[in-house]
Amino acid sequence: MNWLEVVGRKVMDGFSQIGSATLLIGQTIKQLKMLNVWHVVQQMAHLGVDSLPIISLTLLFAGGVMTLQITDVLITYGAQSTVGGLMAVAMGRELGPILVGVVLAGRVGAAITAEIGTMKVTEQIDALRVMAVDPVGYLVVPRVVACMIMVPILAFYGIVIGIGGGYFVATVIKGLAPATYLDSIQLFSTISDFTLGLLKSSVFGAVIALVGAYKGMNTKMGAEAVGFSTTSSVVTSIILIFVLNYFLSSILY
Repeated sequence: MNWLEVVGRKVMDGFSQIGSATLLIGQTIKQLKMLNVWHVVQQMAHLGVDSLPIISLTLLFAGGVMTLQITDVLITYGAQSTVGGLMAVAMGRELGPILVGVVLAGRVGAAITAEIGTMKVTEQIDALRVMAVDPVGYLVVPRVVACMIMVPILAFYGIVIGIGGGYFVATVIKGLAPATYLDSIQLFSTISDFTLGLLKSSVFGAVIALVGAYKGMNTKMGAEAVGFSTTSSVVTSIILIFVLNYFLSSILY
């Protein structure tokens, strides 16, 4: 087998995966009309609420270290009155949505892939088809909707925690006046800095759920295949989040 044939096979495999993913997206949109609200609520509790501790720790220390790095520079140039505003804009536009998306890609995306992948290996998905239950409507749609709702909520929570971490570092460690930090948030940030960031988070939530479901439903037979699909799901989700973040930021801002 020469190199040209190898490249050709890789390209064809890539197009095949893109086609399969596109079909899954189409089937998910089609099955939205059959949405089971109770299943969505269950997934929201499982995928969203259980993620609060790790989101809290990640964003709290991210906000703290960001403030730690920029405060001395801004004080040196007499711009200490902009610390809070810069933190709010950075958290609302980029850091909050991105960090929450990456954390949930590792936790939620892996969980979705492992659950659906295990069902594929143990032939539970085939059993659903035998019982005339659409696997996409039963397994994929509730998870996609739950992620699109919960990821923006968690992102907003993370943004608040991150700004709070920055406030603690700026006022307690760096000695900045609390009023200066809070006033600069009102002065330099706008509502759109946060609402557009939450809109990006909703897109990231859909990506995490769809990638996790796609990788799970295309898992090959064997326990090792479940682990491979889970790893591939996390990596793919994180890459897509960073790529989409650039294009969404270019369009929205």
